[in-house]
Amino acid sequence: MTIPKVYKTSGIVLRQRRLGEADKILTIFTPNLGKLDAVAKGVRRPRSKLAGHVEPLTYTSFMLARGRELDIVTQAQTIEVFPTLREELERTGRALYAAELVDRFTPERQESVQVFRLFLETLRRLATEERLDITLRFFEMRLLGHLGYQPQTEECVVCGATLEPVTNGWSAESGGVLCPACARNAPMSRPLSVNALKMMRLFQKGDFAAATRVRTEPSLEADLERHLREYILYVLERDIRSTRFLETLRQTAGRSTPV
Repeated sequence: MTIPKVYKTSGIVLRQRRLGEADKILTIFTPNLGKLDAVAKGVRRPRSKLAGHVEPLTYTSFMLARGRELDIVTQAQTIEVFPTLREELERTGRALYAAELVDRFTPERQESVQVFRLFLETLRRLATEERLDITLRFFEMRLLGHLGYQPQTEECVVCGATLEPVTNGWSAESGGVLCPACARNAPMSRPLSVNALKMMRLFQKGDFAAATRVRTEPSLEADLERHLREYILYVLERDIRSTRFLETLRQTAGRSTPV
């Protein structure tokens, strides 16, 4: 795809980092151009007209000019802002985690319309929904599916047997669920309850409304988080920095942390 010298795109700011005394480099996730970096010049100055439009987790319309190394933001206008994602730490932490997953998983300059729509809808949900952890689990599973990393939940990933409604095994290394016989021969597998398997399948094939209608115990939600995080870390082969912030929030609230 040939990009003109000056072009317009919408996008969500995933993160920003300082450049020199007054500038910032923005990492922007767009629907048609994928992920890209661009310089917002003078954005750290008090009177900058760009500043309020390029904060992380802001959905913005950008005008950019092609640069020798990095493109330059010439104009920016907010399309949608999510106030609660900045005001409530529980929502902030989860939104930053979702943004980091998008950043880690997506290559630069590669069209990702499905992932963009999923991410935007997830930010809207995290800004309004009460069941924040179920919202994240749904996002994680759908993101994995869009990117070709969907774990196997219908058949045993080792022997291919249809999974029965019993305690099965979960193996990130194997790529999903193991039947009890294969799980016994996989020392790194974890027990996967019947309800956890049902929820995983619902995240993969059901809609968001259906997922949030299911009543889940905190222990089940913790198991789902543990299993999916383990799988994501295995696929990425690197840590996710924002999980430390989520764990700090949990400890502050007096809740246990998945391990």
